[in-house]
Amino acid sequence: MKILVTGAAGFIGSAVSRVLLDRGDTVVGLDDLNNYYDVRLKEARLARLQDDAGFHFVKMDVADRPGMTALFAEQGFDRVVHLAAQAGVRYSLENPHAYVDSNLVGFMNILEGCRHHQVGHLVYASSSSVYGANKAMPFSVHHNVDHPLSMYAATKKANELMAHTYSHLYGLPTTGLRFFTVYGPWGRPDMALFLFTRKILAGEPIDVFNYGNHRRDFTYVDDIVEGVVRTLDHVAPPNPAWDAMKPDPGTSLAPYRVYNIGNNQPVELMRYIEVLEDALGRKAEKNLLPLQPGDVPDTYADVEDLVQDVDYRPATPVEEGVRRFVAWYREYYGV
Repeated sequence: MKILVTGAAGFIGSAVSRVLLDRGDTVVGLDDLNNYYDVRLKEARLARLQDDAGFHFVKMDVADRPGMTALFAEQGFDRVVHLAAQAGVRYSLENPHAYVDSNLVGFMNILEGCRHHQVGHLVYASSSSVYGANKAMPFSVHHNVDHPLSMYAATKKANELMAHTYSHLYGLPTTGLRFFTVYGPWGRPDMALFLFTRKILAGEPIDVFNYGNHRRDFTYVDDIVEGVVRTLDHVAPPNPAWDAMKPDPGTSLAPYRVYNIGNNQPVELMRYIEVLEDALGRKAEKNLLPLQPGDVPDTYADVEDLVQDVDYRPATPVEEGVRRFVAWYREYYGV
């Protein structure tokens, strides 16, 4: 198959591209290589793909409407994995317009490209942040998610609504994947594990929000990638049992699905830091701070729909995942 992967220089996108190439797919990787974080890391991820004859890189912003229109017309994609987005809950408080441009305008361009060029399945990244003020645990795709707590979360919820509209109006199969705190080698420098590792090795204190009273469903990147590829191969079907009198947010009469991809085992933040300390062989000095605006105390993924539909359950324990991250970090940065 010929597959468009947006965000191909990103943490998850580069890993998804690698797996698709290894199984024989042709991948067109798109990324604008913006400077939200160190572009050199993005370029290093791309370098691991560009020697493959099946990979073609396009430098473009998904918000570029004429460019995206031309790309879809020229390439004839069989399927699309849309991972490009302006990421980060906290940054959305500082620069909300970036989220509108990338996550809303960009997603609209993806939907229109898929609609007009008969793409067989669109898989796109949503986020566990859509659960917002929801306190019912574990978070289920069958729960209502109408109370986001950040602009980032609101745009991801909007993506799910936009996708459903196109599934309903045009029969476009769409699958949204709510990722839960992804970590691992080649990760994003703005995320906790990366920040903690850099500061601990530099002998600097780490900022621990909500006074450490967080629980997170930390999910190893390889588990996320496996979930993405399996759902890509499982084209979203209509649910004939869907009842408009008792609407199920996770399915539809249209070819539409939403899944959680999480480890299904929340870990206390303080335990996560202990695991990192063990892997580094150093103790962290902790700067305990209040809960950040837009953040949520806990996340916990119900993955039963993922298990039922695509026969997959993420399972990498944090002890193993953090150890692999630290080994990569030390090699990559020479520390």
